[in-house]
Amino acid sequence: MLRSVATHLSLDVHAPLELLLSVAVADGPYERSELLLVRTDDSPLDVQEIKTPHGGRIHRILAPQGRVVVDYQANVTGHADPAALEDVDLVEYRRPSRYVDSDRLLAFARDQFRGLAGPDLLDAVVLWVSRHVTYLSGSSLPTDGATDTLLKRRGVCRDFAHLVVALLRACDVPARLASVYAPGLKPMDFHAVAEAYVEGAWYVVDATRLAPRASLLRIATGRDATDTAFLSYYGGSLRLRSMTVTAVTDTRLEDDGTGLVPLR
Repeated sequence: MLRSVATHLSLDVHAPLELLLSVAVADGPYERSELLLVRTDDSPLDVQEIKTPHGGRIHRILAPQGRVVVDYQANVTGHADPAALEDVDLVEYRRPSRYVDSDRLLAFARDQFRGLAGPDLLDAVVLWVSRHVTYLSGSSLPTDGATDTLLKRRGVCRDFAHLVVALLRACDVPARLASVYAPGLKPMDFHAVAEAYVEGAWYVVDATRLAPRASLLRIATGRDATDTAFLSYYGGSLRLRSMTVTAVTDTRLEDDGTGLVPLR
């Protein structure tokens, strides 16, 4: 499978700052060709790559005041190996976190999904969230967590993913968030999905059902959106003028959201 992805960002930097980007495809054994260019009106800017867990890569830029433009593109052929379990995962990805307040959902999750485990539990969580939460752009706040989504019953992909992760952690299943490029996603954007560790492997859980899981391409992985934001900055201020994300594949895929599919 060939997957081609690209990101274009236009930023107005109001005061010099440290810019952190998480837009590059995660490391993996597939074949990858890519180009990342960060520039001002006058010249390209230096980029430092920082490795993060599970193959992620953050790019750090010291950005001056003015217009800053980011262009990233990659062509990826083949698939990465299924993600391996690290010992710390069983600890870190069962604990509550900033946007995944699973400790507040223990009674609800254990009552709603009583007696379920493994793939049956994943399918039940996907079904419940997809039936009870409406996907609606602009309906949530950046500070909303899983409990907010459960109460409001609406949100975007990160809200769906946070709720899925919270329900799974409340059932003692290691679960985490992954930011991905998603061929087939409409409207096209960065996408967020959950991953759950069952039957000895990590599998994608996406209650939005907006893109086939076998086409997804990992960018970053972590506890929640705290660890996977595509853009963060420190020491100044900026405005995001425009953003364009594209992701396509040469293979037509179908997916009903159930069953075990690894993120590769």
